[in-house]
Amino acid sequence: MGFGPGALDRYAPNRPAAIAGLAIRNVILVPVKIWMRLQLVFPFAIAFLTTFASAQATADPSAPVIIQVDAAQTTGPYAPIWNFFGADEPNYIYAPYGKKLLNQLSSFSPVPVYFRAHNLLTTGHGERSLKWGSTNVYTERPDGSPVYDFTITDRIFDTLIAAHIRPLVEIGFMPEALSTHPEPYRHNFPHGSIFTGWSYPPNNWSKWSDLILAYATHLRKRYGAQTSTWYWEVWNEPDIPYWHGTPEQYDRLYDLTTAAILKAIPDAKVGGPAATGIHSGRSAEFLRQFLDHCAHGVNAATGRSGAPLDFISYHPKGSPKLVGGRLVMDVGVQLDAARNGMQIIARYPQWRHTPILLTESDPEGCAACLGPRAAYRNSPLYGASVAEAIMHVYQLARRYGVTVDGSVTWAFEYDDQPTFAGFRTLATDGIDKPVLNAFRLMAKLGGQPGTEWLATKSSGALPLDDILENSVTGAPDIDAVATRRNRQVDILLWNYHDADVPAAPARVHLDVDGLTGSFVRESRFRVDSTHSDAYPLWVKMGSPAHPTAEQQRELEKAARLAETVSDRRLAIESGKMAIDITLPRDALVLVRLAEGR
Repeated sequence: MGFGPGALDRYAPNRPAAIAGLAIRNVILVPVKIWMRLQLVFPFAIAFLTTFASAQATADPSAPVIIQVDAAQTTGPYAPIWNFFGADEPNYIYAPYGKKLLNQLSSFSPVPVYFRAHNLLTTGHGERSLKWGSTNVYTERPDGSPVYDFTITDRIFDTLIAAHIRPLVEIGFMPEALSTHPEPYRHNFPHGSIFTGWSYPPNNWSKWSDLILAYATHLRKRYGAQTSTWYWEVWNEPDIPYWHGTPEQYDRLYDLTTAAILKAIPDAKVGGPAATGIHSGRSAEFLRQFLDHCAHGVNAATGRSGAPLDFISYHPKGSPKLVGGRLVMDVGVQLDAARNGMQIIARYPQWRHTPILLTESDPEGCAACLGPRAAYRNSPLYGASVAEAIMHVYQLARRYGVTVDGSVTWAFEYDDQPTFAGFRTLATDGIDKPVLNAFRLMAKLGGQPGTEWLATKSSGALPLDDILENSVTGAPDIDAVATRRNRQVDILLWNYHDADVPAAPARVHLDVDGLTGSFVRESRFRVDSTHSDAYPLWVKMGSPAHPTAEQQRELEKAARLAETVSDRRLAIESGKMAIDITLPRDALVLVRLAEGR
């Protein structure tokens, strides 16, 4: 997803920034509207509020957050949703570091990993560049007859399959020869609009249908029955200028595309509409009309009522801001968009049990855009925000009675960019970022058959409704989730706050009840500014744009997931045990307890 320069502001509504001011020892956060009213009406109250809030925040810094886990109380089966990734640029998939990253993702995940890419049908010769990609799958001879070329497509899909990655096949974008407005075709990011000739409807609907049938037939022949385990999504964000057509034209595109796919792969899982985050009335209305069409509209391919819909997709995004020179995330606006889509879907009896894919779910909109609002991307804050969002998506799904099958993190890597340049990526020149280690921790929660959620409770957790309304701008959200499989308990803890400012670490007292046996063996893994993070070392090296071979080795070593406790034996008394943990701001810690007899 992305809009080019300025996208970080355009994607979400104008949520007021929530920083009130700076106390000497703490950043004090209150809604800006209230702050402005205080300034206008009660100037003397500002100093009082700042002092009071600071005192409240530091009243008893020694008091620990109490987190309780009941290892005997399961609350339902656990299924990962973090194991989905994607990027605008498909041609980085088969670059050297792209291959490395794909293999890393599949190797540490206990469940299949999916990858979604834009530009799988875009005209071009496979050049790699930001917010661009191409396969040249369709061109035409002078007489207008089609030419299909799957050479680059094969290279992309072969790389995914070799890494044991399942494609989430996004059908897009429009080949130049089929576009109703082909010129200009390739954009010049970051200059000017990116929404060029590839974003238009086809000039010949029959040729489009024939292309999709040929494409799906080729993939089925080359990769066999596994294509039925992939997801097939029609287009990307057709409610904004990624689609220069009407909603009705998108519905027609959907009907013809899904009919062609299902003709080649009868058991394929098809869906859409990959709409933007459901903030505006326009986006909500687009999703509604699409669901109405799939329920009882006239199908352009079959003439019958309704259209196949195996999953429903849309894109919740956050909206970071700079406030007083400080970066402030907004996980609340991201979760609000997720909620709004769920509310719409839950109102349709025929669709409320259809799986949801959040096929782009991120802190903001543009992975390839740079600037001070993207400062979080090299730090543990990125990983903490992803964990914060994903775990609350589970809460939202339970609240509205819907099922989320996947949450796509729209981030990959760029082989040809400077190290730690600031793009929203999982790794940089083969060096893992803290966010990649955050996914390693989530992977340790399991997901194999038999994995169950455990009941947890935290005295430092913020209510979901507070996060939806205010994001995490007052007290931090210090919380945990836990899973169990057989005799192993895994507990993921985090300390998250929107504001990227220094803060004292939290003391956490972890109580675990319901254990069996006489002892456990504890292992502990950590991601924070001093663990599983190569960025500080890179800065200490002088921030080399292209590290030497020796520097590269040191950075890759520093980036490894840190195991801070390894197989430590702890006694169990009456099924209980306790651990005290220091949890810095933006830290993630995974505690693994293996029960023994």
